[in-house]
This record gives sequence, C-alpha cells and structure tokens, in this order.
Amino acid sequence: MDVCAAAERQLLLYVRPSEILAQAKWLSEPPTASELDAILDKLTEWGNLDCQADNSRVTSLSGFYRRRMLYRLSKGGVSVEMALSAFAKEMQRRGELQTVALEDIGKGLLTLIHLGRSNDPDVAKIYETLNGLMTVFNNMAETARAFMAGVLRGVDLQDGDVDAVLNYKQRLIEYIRQFVGDLVSRSGAISEDINALQLRIDAMLQSVARRQARNAPPGEEQAAYEAELKMWDERWQGLRMWFVGGSNGERSQSEQLRSRARAAIPQLLAAIIAINERRSGRSDRSADFKSLAHWFLDCDGDEDAHRLARAAFALNPARHYAENTAAADVIGVIPWHKAPSIVVPLRLRETGYSMPRGRLPHVHDRSAGRKKLEAQVGEEHAQIEAARQKFATGCPLLLSELWRLNSHEFRFFLDLLGEAIATKAAGDDGVTEIQSNDGLYLIRLEPLDADTEAEIVTEDGLFCGRDHRITITPTDAA
Repeated sequence: MDVCAAAERQLLLYVRPSEILAQAKWLSEPPTASELDAILDKLTEWGNLDCQADNSRVTSLSGFYRRRMLYRLSKGGVSVEMALSAFAKEMQRRGELQTVALEDIGKGLLTLIHLGRSNDPDVAKIYETLNGLMTVFNNMAETARAFMAGVLRGVDLQDGDVDAVLNYKQRLIEYIRQFVGDLVSRSGAISEDINALQLRIDAMLQSVARRQARNAPPGEEQAAYEAELKMWDERWQGLRMWFVGGSNGERSQSEQLRSRARAAIPQLLAAIIAINERRSGRSDRSADFKSLAHWFLDCDGDEDAHRLARAAFALNPARHYAENTAAADVIGVIPWHKAPSIVVPLRLRETGYSMPRGRLPHVHDRSAGRKKLEAQVGEEHAQIEAARQKFATGCPLLLSELWRLNSHEFRFFLDLLGEAIATKAAGDDGVTEIQSNDGLYLIRLEPLDADTEAEIVTEDGLFCGRDHRITITPTDAA
C-alpha cells in the first residue's frame, strides 16, 4: 500500500508486482511471488486496489495466458491512505510554543494596516495576507493548546534516567519562560494593531468575500458571498478574542495561556525538587513502603511479620494516657485490638495538652444573641424576597414610574441597574441585555430620549438621572 500510495503521489498510472516487491520495506523476509499475488488479490477484493491485465510485454501466446497484472490505488484506497497519513501525523506531532509565529502575526497585521490605508487596495494582496495570517494564527493556537495540555506529561518522573529528566525539565522551564516573555512583549503591539484595523476590517473582509464568491456557480453568488463573509468574520473574531479579549470583559486567550504557562513553572520546579530530594537520600514515602515490603518478604514466619507490622505502624498499645480510668488499669501487653477504647479529648488532639493553662474562663450564654441575629437575618431575607417579587416580574418598568423605595428594595434594584449600566460603553444609546452576576436574572435596559428624566425617592435620599425602561426576568436557576 505504501508503494501504491507513492506511485499515486508521483502521478504514475500503475505499478507491477515486481516493482512492489523491490520497493516495499518488509518487516521480515519478503514474500514469494505467489504470496504477493495472494496479498494483492485480497487488497483488490477489499476495494483498496484496482487491477487490470498487463498485456504490454506479451510476446507469445503462452505469455498471454500467464498472470500479468497492473495495480493502482482505488478511490477508496486513496481515502484510506489520506486518513491514515493524517492520523499518523497528528499522533506524532508534538505541541510547541511558537515564538516566531507572534512575529509573523505582527508583520501580517502591519501589512493589512498599510493595505487598508490605500485608496484603491489590492484585494488579491489583502486575501493573501489574511490567509497567511490566519494560517499562522491557527497553527500557533493549536500547538500552544497541545503543548500546555501535555506539558506535565512529557516525562515520567518515576522511570528513566534521572539526569535526563532533570535536564529536560530545566530546558522546558527555560523554554516556557522565553515564550512568556515574548508573549508579554508582543501581545500589546498585536492588540493595538487589531484595534487599529477594527474600523477598516469589515470593508476588507467584504472585498475578500466578494472576490472568492466569483468562483461560485451562476445563481449562487450571493449565498457564496454570505458564507465566505461569515467564515472570514469568525476567523477574525477568533484572532481578536485571542489577543484583545471579548467585548464583555472576557480575558483574552493569550492572557490565559500566559497564566497557565506561569502556573506550570512552579509545578515543574516542584517536580525537580522532588527528584533532587530523592537523589539526596531524604525520606521518601514510596521508597519506604517498598523497603518495608522487602522486609515483610524476608520474615521467617507470621510471628515476625506481626511484630514488624506493630513496629512499623505503631500498633503497640498506648496505655500511658490517664484520661480513661478503666483503660489505665489494663496491662500494657494486651493487644491493642482487644483493649478497651481510650477517649482522647479534642483539646489534646489540637494543642497537645488536655487542660488549659491558668484559670478556666467563664462560660457565656450566647443563646439570646444568636436568636436576635437569626431574627435579623430572617427579616432582611424576607425584605429582599419582597423586593425580588416586586421587580423581577418579567414586565418592563419605567424608572420615572417608581416611587418611594425602602433601603432593601433600592439596594436590590440599584445592584441590577448598575450591572446593566457597567457593560455600556460611553455614548452607547443602544439596548443592553445581560445576565446578572449570580445568574438568577436577565436584565434588559432600554434608554429613553435624552431629554427625559427620572427621580426615585428612597429612604437614603433622592436618585435621579436619565429615564430608562428596565425589564428584570428570573432565569431557570432562580
């Protein structure tokens, strides 16, 4: 199959069994001619190969009746080889942190900025730059995720050469530090370039989508244009999310990658410290248990094994505690599992001594204070629930229609109003729809005309400002 796949890549029409026998890399002894014919017949039967008679070298009638076949990959065989090649490539690929890709992304963004400033931009050049930029970005993001997912699984710390493990971990730490430094130094410039392109990128993506839609069949140009525009817009938004972040304040993917890389460094250092401690002969629990297991194997009988177990796990009776009078009278040679239980006070477990030093403090009765606090908490909870039932109805409310509110109602209403206003940019008069931070409510805030005004009288004072229409809807979580 490898020989036939190589012939397909070289655009050869067919290969002969003799060529397969000579070019194939056999794991053991090469098969005989009859065995090879049987293998090829089976592959043809399965649909991996196509075959036909080879009559080009026939010089006699007897040669015409002799078996001579030509083979090539079938359509199914081509698909199988492509799938196996992709699978092998994916399994052999190792994650990496591509520092050079950051430089390429920065150069691609600068090229787009220069092209966008032109009065008559070259659409083909824009497409070429965008395509190269997205290819580099996708490869860098994919390999970075793969690298961080397996950064702590690259070497088994329990096996292998200890010196090789230490050298690998130290090189890996330096590798991560270098990438984090480059990511910090270049991410700022890349995010600035992305923000500078934000005003021109829509027109550039539309021109590229129109250029690609010209390849569509007649009558399908508009559908092809919309599909291309959606694809390019999603790819650009992915690049923006990676370096700039989301519009709602989400952290960028580069910041999350930087945080994970920095968090991996202490874990790698801890692994190196554990190896060094093991090499220096300090106490290691797994090594102790292995030594103990060998000692159990060397015992002459069950009596010696029981004595070793009592000594190793401190199973000897502890009768020196005088906390239990009945236990204090028990002879110390009685096995621990047959002796009566000893009550160990909690203070003795925490502090090491059973009685406090000095004079014992007076015991204060705090039941009245607890009841008062419970009543206060219950009253506040009831007032907050009443405020929720008043405002979280799913019906739109005008701020100007709200009248006197108590402190709990105003605090509940002001928290939700503040969450909605905090997401609005300066000068944004559009409708805002968000979910509250606790996930219990959906908030829709619609500003009215600029000359409108709302005043809300509260127990704490007068709250006034531009009038809005607010709708608070409980979610399933509520």
